[in-house]
Amino acid sequence: MKLLVTGATGKLGTKIIETLLQNVPAEQIAVSVRNLEKAEEMRFKGIEVRHGDFDHPETLNAAFAGIDRLLIISADGDNETRIRQHTDAVAAAERAGVKFIAYTSLGNASNSQIFLAPPHQATEAAILKTGIPYSFLRNNWYLENEIPSIQGALAGAPWVTSAGNGKVGWALQQDYAEAAAAIIAGEGHENTIYELSGKPLTQEELAAALEEVAGKEIPVLQVQDAEYADIMKQAGVPDFVVPMLVEIQRGIRNNALAIESDDFEKILGRPATPVEEGLNRIVSDLTKN
Repeated sequence: MKLLVTGATGKLGTKIIETLLQNVPAEQIAVSVRNLEKAEEMRFKGIEVRHGDFDHPETLNAAFAGIDRLLIISADGDNETRIRQHTDAVAAAERAGVKFIAYTSLGNASNSQIFLAPPHQATEAAILKTGIPYSFLRNNWYLENEIPSIQGALAGAPWVTSAGNGKVGWALQQDYAEAAAAIIAGEGHENTIYELSGKPLTQEELAAALEEVAGKEIPVLQVQDAEYADIMKQAGVPDFVVPMLVEIQRGIRNNALAIESDDFEKILGRPATPVEEGLNRIVSDLTKN
């Protein structure tokens, strides 16, 4: 059996490969990457490194050849670009005769109104259309996404949000990586959808957990979207990123990520890492550097 992970040199992909190597012989693992040089360490460990660029779908035919089980990690970029890239990858997988496709999707993707949802909806639909057995890993929110806010709070800034009382199922990237590795290397996951979510918390609850970890008071500043945008600009966030952050806050406010699920436990035999422990790891790493 040959497994392949796309986007394997990214932060999530790297963690997935590290997890796979603990349970799967290296010769059964392949990666598809745009930049071969970035994957040299994986090649050194015995992993087969293939060139596959979602912007050049013709490269994916060879990248996916002879692969039994494929994990497509969702790419970065605007929605239109991601839809094109993902659907091209799914088409290449079908041409290559891949027998199983796992895909890192978004929480509650099929019904979500958050602005990030369309590429995931399109990709899930494309995979379903092929008839290939699948597993959709609907990832909630990475706790690591909050590192800029965590850094600011540790430096004395308030926790700024326009998300109101909306809740998020934060979990560490490592949790999502271990779940993805278990699905791509395991059995019995054909035609499944997993809602991968930590315990849903509000911004105040997350800030309170950070207070316990940091041992300092962290005030929460609830603002309107326009003020949130202004504060982000003043903090040095690039202009093109600010509207996306505002939309994320709006989605959270509307509970797009308030997902209750025990699917981590179904896959890993344990729930997601408690948020306090996750924050402790992040703060520890930040204070080391």
